[in-house]
Amino acid sequence: MEDFKILAINPGSTSTKIAVYFNTTPLFVKTIRHSTEELAGFDKITDQYSFRKEIIYQELKDAEVKLEDLKAIVGRGGIVKPIPSGVYEVNDALIRDLKHSQLGEHASNLGGLIAYDIARVLPNARAFIADPVVVDELCDYARVTGHPLLKKVSIFHALNQKAIAREHAKSIMRNYEDMNLIVVHLGGGISVGAHCKGKVIDVNNALDGDGPFSPERSGTLPAGELTKLCFSGKYTQKEVMKMILGGGGLAAHLGTNNAYDVEQKVIAGDEHYKLIFEAMAYHVAKQIGSMAPVLNGEVDGILITGGIAHSKLFVNLIIQRVFRIGPVYVYPGEDEMRALSMNGLMALRGELELKIYQ
Repeated sequence: MEDFKILAINPGSTSTKIAVYFNTTPLFVKTIRHSTEELAGFDKITDQYSFRKEIIYQELKDAEVKLEDLKAIVGRGGIVKPIPSGVYEVNDALIRDLKHSQLGEHASNLGGLIAYDIARVLPNARAFIADPVVVDELCDYARVTGHPLLKKVSIFHALNQKAIAREHAKSIMRNYEDMNLIVVHLGGGISVGAHCKGKVIDVNNALDGDGPFSPERSGTLPAGELTKLCFSGKYTQKEVMKMILGGGGLAAHLGTNNAYDVEQKVIAGDEHYKLIFEAMAYHVAKQIGSMAPVLNGEVDGILITGGIAHSKLFVNLIIQRVFRIGPVYVYPGEDEMRALSMNGLMALRGELELKIYQ
């Protein structure tokens, strides 16, 4: 097989992760932290484009990475139109939607933009995005809510969920496309997806929608109470959205979005922290249970991944409620850089069919 060097770019709210791979081997991995002060001067996330791009160039220069050797730059996909899972070459339509953020602002919107800008000045490089957060493979039933004016939106940790599902299938010598899996991503947001024969046919909106509450998101809220709060005159729309996204969950209950710190308080015997910590696990387990009938009760495995999956205490609270649904496998952490590079490698080798964003 032909060899390739690939640059992966994953912009987050307060960090930019970059990695250079030679095929599947990491050559250089770096997490660039951005302070609140550095980001305070930007009104919109896309305004940070030049700032982050220049830092990436400097880090690659300092690491003596030869840009001309790169064959693909793979950016984390942003909030664009709902699209099927896969690898997309960055084109004018994708740049337009990433740049103008008409469908929503997210730091990952910068990934494809920066990837394209780097690739276009290199002799043999191509720019891709892979499995953005808006991957939409929902079945028709999942889209229907209790009111026709409100449609369910698919926003979740598609990149990590898909990568872990494929890795798990490979580890037991099966094909992802032949399996039924429930995949749980435990991070700043929490998503639980029903993977049916290679497609995520149902999943909670892990950004600003439904599902379990998480370290910084409120998840499903009582609709009537939320409506009253919205029209109470006490809060602006921006303030309510902050309660749902960024200031909800553990952050609202306990004043911190650090699940590790919360766990330490639980271990130390704090009863209030224990209640909230266990309630979060309870709601995750309940969401897993809701996905079993989506798969007609035929569950080949429950995969638990993401940063909080490092917590044995939290994971065990989930397992004790769901182990009867199907065998549970734990894959702590989220290797999104590897997932991005692997998608780029498979695209370059023709193992994945490139898709066109329109």
